[in-house]
Order: sequence, then C-alpha cells, then structure tokens
Amino acid sequence: MPRSSFYLLLHTSALLGVSLALFGSLVQSAQAEKQLRIGVAMKTLNAPYFAAQGKAAEEEAKKLGANVISADSQDDMMKQIADVEDMLAKGIDGLILNPKDAKGLVPVTKECAKAGVPVVIIDSSIDPAADYVTTVQSNNTANGLKVGEWFAGAFGDKTPHIALLSGEQGNVVGEDRRDAVFRGITEAQLRQFGKASYIVVGQGWGGWTTEGGLKAMEDLLTAHKDIDVVLGENDSMVLGAIKAIQEAGKQPMKDIFVFAAADGQKEALQAIKAGTYGATGLNNPKLVASTGVDILVKAIKKELPANFPKVSYTEPAAITKDNVDKFIDPNAVF
Repeated sequence: MPRSSFYLLLHTSALLGVSLALFGSLVQSAQAEKQLRIGVAMKTLNAPYFAAQGKAAEEEAKKLGANVISADSQDDMMKQIADVEDMLAKGIDGLILNPKDAKGLVPVTKECAKAGVPVVIIDSSIDPAADYVTTVQSNNTANGLKVGEWFAGAFGDKTPHIALLSGEQGNVVGEDRRDAVFRGITEAQLRQFGKASYIVVGQGWGGWTTEGGLKAMEDLLTAHKDIDVVLGENDSMVLGAIKAIQEAGKQPMKDIFVFAAADGQKEALQAIKAGTYGATGLNNPKLVASTGVDILVKAIKKELPANFPKVSYTEPAAITKDNVDKFIDPNAVF
C-alpha cells in the first residue's frame, strides 16, 4: 500500500473514531435530557381537596422538569381505568394514582408494572395485591392523637358531651380519625386529671360535605340538648355544623366547642385564627401530592432503596390558634 494511502486510512479511521465518540456522547446527552412524562390520574376533581391535590401534583412534576398528562375520572372507576390505559399508550414513565376503588384499580397497576411504569398511590388506599411503589397519606392516627390531646387540655377537667359528625358508614379513614382522637382525649385526661371521661351523645352522618354537616348537626341539636362539643371527621362537616349552631342562636367555641380530626381546610384555618373553631389535624393535599411526585421521580430514576416502605406518611400536626399562621395559605385552593 502506498504510504500516502496508509496515512489517509489512518486519518479517516481517526475521524471516524471521533465521530463515533461524538455520536455516542450526543446520544447519552439526549437520553439524560429526555423529559420525563408523568401521568396524574385523579378519582375526582369535583371537590376543593382533590382539586388542590391534582393541581399540586402537576405543579411538582413540572417543577422537576417533567411533562404531565392529567385525567379526572369524575368518580367513575371504569373511566379511571381507561384514563390510565390511555396514559400508558402515550408512553408515560410513571403514574400518580388516586384510586377510585381499592380493588378495581389493581389490574391496571399490574399493567403499569408490566410496562415498566412505577405507580405511586396518593391519599386513598389500594388493595395490597396491587403493584405499586408506596401509598402517600397524611397520618390519621398521629393527627388524631395530637388533636385529642390538645382538646383534653383546652376543654379542661369536665366531661364533654360530644356530637360526632362522621363521613360515611364503614369508611376506614373516618374510623381511624375518630378512634385516634378519642384515644388522644383519654390518654391526655388520664395524664392531666387522673381520670378519663367523655360521652358521645349522638353520631350524625354528614357525607364529608358542609351541607351534610349542617343537616346532621341540625338533627343532633334537636335530639340532644346537652351537646357542648362537636367533633367532626373532617373540616367541611364542622363548618356546616357551625352554621347550624349559629342558626340555633348559639356561638361556636363559647356555647359549643367545635373541632375536627383532620384536614386543614382554608376556611377552617381562618376560623381557628378568628377564635370560632378549636383545632384540626394536618391533612394537606398539596403536601401529600408533592411528596408522592418526589418519590415517583426517584422511583423512575431507580434511586429508591429496595426496602422502601409501602406506606409513606406526611408529618402530622394539630393546628390550633397558637400555630395556625404557619399553615394558612391565602392562595390555597383548599
């Protein structure tokens, strides 16, 4: 081979090597910069709590550089299944799921797993048979204990006659919330007064809504003249109860003590600040959603430990007049 041809071959090979190296670098860079696609499948947005949760999930995902595909199942399980399947067809990398039905959404989580798409459940629970990374929720037990302990100290050494406002019969979340509050009351009374005593004079079912709380409280006030405390399983029902109390010519917190096991709804926090509402537990939809998205992104990037817990709780707190300013957000959806 002529010397000139030999040097030309060497030069061409060198250029080819540089080109291949550059191409490989560009491919790696493109892969690194590939924007994640995250699906957010909400069971409903037809309530301020869930609207705030869905919005927070989208905002956190975008903040972390992801594209977001969102869907509202409008309280329809079959629609939610179809929503998730549509997201899979569009090539999502991970899914935030607030399931409409604990068992009904199990098969679609398995479809996600088969496609290599991690799923993080937020707020609602799902059957253990599902394939998911973790469930992110507020800690109803810890919140309830804190709220109950606070109430015992605030109400003092006397027996409260409690009207209990519950969401739905058989609802596990409601049961956890009220049971924890009663445990907190009992333990705090024993520590502070050496005895424990409270009477639940009646239970009303408010369906988690302000209107439901109003109607249930009207019935309870008619049936029980000795009510001096209202405990609700969420803020919305207690806000309704306050209207019923006022319409009956009484004043909340002066004539009838009012408080809730959980939520931290904006209107409730404003009432706590104004002194017309006792306390509530921290169940922040924004915190639940943003925590879920943070975990999901780590799961997509395979940055989670192998033994990551199946339930992840947000920090609990009893929100009272002493600390309410820390939690009030005038721009909050919920």
